[in-house]
Amino acid sequence: MNMPQLIRGLPGPILVIGASGFIGNNLLRTLLGVRSDVLGTSFSGKSWRLNDISSLHTAYLNLHDSMGVRLLFQRIKPKVVFNCSSFGAYSFETDLDRIHSTNYAHLIRLLEVACGTDIKAFVNAGSSSEYGLNAAGPAEDAPLMPNSHYAVSKASASHAISFYGKVHGLLACNLRIYSAYGPYEDSSRLIPVLCEHSLRGVLPPFALADVARDFISVGDVVEAFVRAALAMKPVLAGESFNIGTGTQTSLGQLAKMAGSLFDIADQPSFGVNNGRAWDVTSWYADPRKAEEMLGWKSKIPLDQGLLTTRDWWRTYLNQASFSTLTKKGQSRTSKNSISAIVACYKDAQAIPIMYQRLADVFKKINIDYEIIFVNDDSPDDSAERIKAISTIDSNVMGITHSRNFGSQAAFRSGMELSSKESCVLLDGDLQDPPELIESFVEHWRKGADVVYGRRVKREMPAWLDMCYKAFYRLFATLSEVQIPKDAGDFSLIDRSVVHWMLECKERDAFLRGLRAYVGFKQVGISYVRPERMFGHSTNNILRNIGWAKKAIFSFSRIPLHMLTAVGAIAFVGSCLLALYTVISRLAFPQSAPQGITFISLLVLLFGSATLLSLGLLGEYVGKIVEETKARPHFIRKHIIRYGEIHTDPLPFGDGPGSGP
Repeated sequence: MNMPQLIRGLPGPILVIGASGFIGNNLLRTLLGVRSDVLGTSFSGKSWRLNDISSLHTAYLNLHDSMGVRLLFQRIKPKVVFNCSSFGAYSFETDLDRIHSTNYAHLIRLLEVACGTDIKAFVNAGSSSEYGLNAAGPAEDAPLMPNSHYAVSKASASHAISFYGKVHGLLACNLRIYSAYGPYEDSSRLIPVLCEHSLRGVLPPFALADVARDFISVGDVVEAFVRAALAMKPVLAGESFNIGTGTQTSLGQLAKMAGSLFDIADQPSFGVNNGRAWDVTSWYADPRKAEEMLGWKSKIPLDQGLLTTRDWWRTYLNQASFSTLTKKGQSRTSKNSISAIVACYKDAQAIPIMYQRLADVFKKINIDYEIIFVNDDSPDDSAERIKAISTIDSNVMGITHSRNFGSQAAFRSGMELSSKESCVLLDGDLQDPPELIESFVEHWRKGADVVYGRRVKREMPAWLDMCYKAFYRLFATLSEVQIPKDAGDFSLIDRSVVHWMLECKERDAFLRGLRAYVGFKQVGISYVRPERMFGHSTNNILRNIGWAKKAIFSFSRIPLHMLTAVGAIAFVGSCLLALYTVISRLAFPQSAPQGITFISLLVLLFGSATLLSLGLLGEYVGKIVEETKARPHFIRKHIIRYGEIHTDPLPFGDGPGSGP
């Protein structure tokens, strides 16, 4: 069978961990060329390898965050997992803690999570470095003699795979990959450097001429991953496989081949120090086990692979600088991606302006982004406007709800499908200025988990502004958690905080209250909130009263405590009044109250207090009833991507498109 047929035969969904790396990215691209139920993860924020891949098929994943790993697996429910996360393969990657945590400790976390799921295949990207000093054509059962921290971590990983496969029955295997090359390889590596020099008609300097490697095309490596997943069964669980050609090519031979293929008369120079103390002279594979048990064998000869790779680099270098396509000298950029979630209702005119302002801000601060417009069943042409924007920008996604569920549900709907390191919540009427996001990001990178906008002034009548300020102060006083004053939904929320907010399952949610409830480090940024640019506000006096009730009854039991206090005071007062009346009647008969006026006032007072008490109790009982119904927070009708409307609201998972 050809590759497309093989890929179609895989059970899905498919999760590619480490999709911003060389092998993971080639694997993700190949799979997406055939099917759509594929998601790739990245920990490095914006990556040049992911620039042209839609955010619908990428997600941020910090393997150090065990809760985040579990949450992703619960959301995606993958049937096949390809783990390509790795660190330390390059000579300039010397952080020992990160080498061992990425290659071994984090793998244990993944395997633990995978054991509790219905995964049909877990294929790990191992390394031929596991053999270390024993690198000349070893079989898979040969002793591992690692000679570097990277080799030790990868050897430990292969033993972990064996343990989980043989003892726990996890359908997992390990691929020991040799010297892979091809498109999207780091530009600091030998083959990319050779291709770049060849385009200038020269050869690069080489290490020792007799140093030999087993060069294998990344296309063959990708096929090995696919075949391993397809062949997976209990007898293969815990096994390792050598993925190489079985042929060693010395650097002298490589230089001669390159000179002939690329018509370069330049004579190569050898003896350059590559900075790798752990290098061995002869390093090649014995791939017989992979051929026998996986049905895999390398097909692409080195000369053909070099030509294909050189042509790819020629095309790609028209779009980017060669020196920028490497991790060398670059530390991992964390806190470098944002999901902007825009709640839209009757905001059709504002949507294009909101998009442009958001895109301008994100490009100015050079941050990876996605923009999620949530159309909360708006009666205007909001859906068409979102569709048009998504046609020209693959970072834009639209969600259409089946009816109007309110802004809180709209934000939650977007947060559930967000894939970046943080979420920014904005109203679609342009009253939340996108330009403030730059300040949000600065404080986020300095350590804040939540950065919220503080409305120091509103462009509205003074009396109405005073009413808003009075409410926030009353709410802060009554609330049982510390609530920031004058803070709306407009905020930047770190992924860890988003997770805990989504863990709060209440139906009648008040997000700015939940944001305060979950805690973490929170910082406020003052701004003046402008009027709506178009149309009129959908809020009115009754809606604002409803917001106030939602806030207070969601985060305060003080009204109930006040009822108890009032009842206690009334009881004591009634006893004292009764005692006073009896004594007055006996001691001063003429001083006792005359007629029914006094009695009527008492009845009216206590009757009103009773009705008020019943009303307050009814509000709390109403919230209890609403929660016990357990209806969805919202129902997604459509997802809009690439100018197309998709009726399947969730690209991954088995839900009907509604919130949990």
